[in-house]
Amino acid sequence: MPFNIPILLTWLRVALIPLVVGVYYLPLHWLPRSDQDLAATLVFIVAAVTDWFDGFLARRWNQTSAFGAFLDPVADKLMVAGALLVLVNLDRVDHFIAFIIIGREIAISALREWMAQIGASRSVAVSSLGKIKTAAQMTAIPLLLFHDRLFGVIDTQSVGEYLMFVAAILTVWSMFYYMRLAWPLIKERGAL
Repeated sequence: MPFNIPILLTWLRVALIPLVVGVYYLPLHWLPRSDQDLAATLVFIVAAVTDWFDGFLARRWNQTSAFGAFLDPVADKLMVAGALLVLVNLDRVDHFIAFIIIGREIAISALREWMAQIGASRSVAVSSLGKIKTAAQMTAIPLLLFHDRLFGVIDTQSVGEYLMFVAAILTVWSMFYYMRLAWPLIKERGAL
C-alpha cells in the first residue's frame, strides 16, 4: 500500500466519518442539538474538502495509485452513507431517498467490481452525471445537518431537501446510464 499525502487525506476522511455520527451521541446537556448540528456540519465540510484536495494533489504531484483510486470512492460512499443514516435518524431525509442513494452506491460499486474483473472498467468510469450527483449530495448533506437558517435568511432544511431530491433523481438516472453502458458486456458474458 503506497503512503503519501493524498492517501493520508483520504484516510483522514474515513476517520472523520465517525465524528459526524458520534457527535449526535453526546448528551444534550454537554452539547445542545444546535451545537451538535454545527459540529457535524463543519466536520462533514472538512471531510468533503479533503475529497477534492486529495484528488487534486494526487494528480498535481503525480501520486495517483491503484490503492488511492480504490480507497477514494470507498471513503466517499462511507461518508455519504454515514451522514444519510444520521439524517434519517433525525427525520431530516426521507427513508426512501436514503435507500435509493445507498442502494445505488452498492449496486454500482458491485457493477464496477465485476467490470474490472472482466477487464472493462473503463466502460463504467465516473461520468459528468455522477459528478453532478455527487455535488448535489455534498451540498445537500451539510445543509441538512446544519438544519437552521443560514445568515438568518436561507432555510437550509428546505434547500437541502430540494437538493437531496435532485440527487436522488440523478442517482437513479446515473445508475441506468451505467447499466446501459455495461449491458452489452453483461449479455455477452451470459450473466443474465
